[in-house]
Amino acid sequence: MRILTWTIRIALFILLLAFAARNTEPATLRFYFDLAWQAPLVVLLLAFFAAGALLGLLAALGAVLRQRREVSRLRRELRAATRPGDAPTLPPPAEG
Repeated sequence: MRILTWTIRIALFILLLAFAARNTEPATLRFYFDLAWQAPLVVLLLAFFAAGALLGLLAALGAVLRQRREVSRLRRELRAATRPGDAPTLPPPAEG
């Protein structure tokens, strides 16, 4: 199984390396106010891919933090409900 995994990784690396080698022509990215950025096409593709991945992570960050707060709150309630001598009570179902 390890050999198959490494074979796939090496093949993917070679494909991406060939893609990068084929796209080294300079490309100009034009901004507002006559600003321009000239770089190899593969660098521009990599930069925008990385920016998209970063924005995706930032977009998911709010949901992850909200879930962590909810889990923390539920753990506190569970600890409080399972103390010796206390009757276990369930919290009301969450709406939404």
